[in-house]
Amino acid sequence: MPLPYDLCARLQNAFRARHRFVAVDHSTQNLGILSILFRAGFLSNITRGTIASPSPSDFERVGEAERRIWAELKYRDDRPVLSHMSLISMPSRRVFMDLGEIRRICSGRRAQTIKPLGMGEIAVVRTKKKEHEWLDAREALVLGIPGEVVCRARFSP
Repeated sequence: MPLPYDLCARLQNAFRARHRFVAVDHSTQNLGILSILFRAGFLSNITRGTIASPSPSDFERVGEAERRIWAELKYRDDRPVLSHMSLISMPSRRVFMDLGEIRRICSGRRAQTIKPLGMGEIAVVRTKKKEHEWLDAREALVLGIPGEVVCRARFSP
């Protein structure tokens, strides 16, 4: 399974290079994180495709190694919408939070060693529930599901 830092690095590099699309490996984790970024307004579109192009029809015909998820990056006034994306939970130091700690970071207070979420910032939470495996921190709080805080993303000012 690919690590989330690869996705964070690819997205940040693509935004800095002013690319329109970025292709990442097809995995449940990447699809979950990208769908959260799409719902939060960081991305314009998500499409399944191949190494060559974002084509859903070709996606079914190729092997697993050639499958990709294509994300269309969003820009406002020729500036990237995503200004910063960083990893919180790392393979060497996993960060699991209960509902009280998620509530603290969402309401502007520090929890464990994690800085609070600012305006226009989201945190991605991985839960143990299969129907809600990947959630925004605020969604996890509303649904009452604790989990591992994987990464955070911030809008451009």
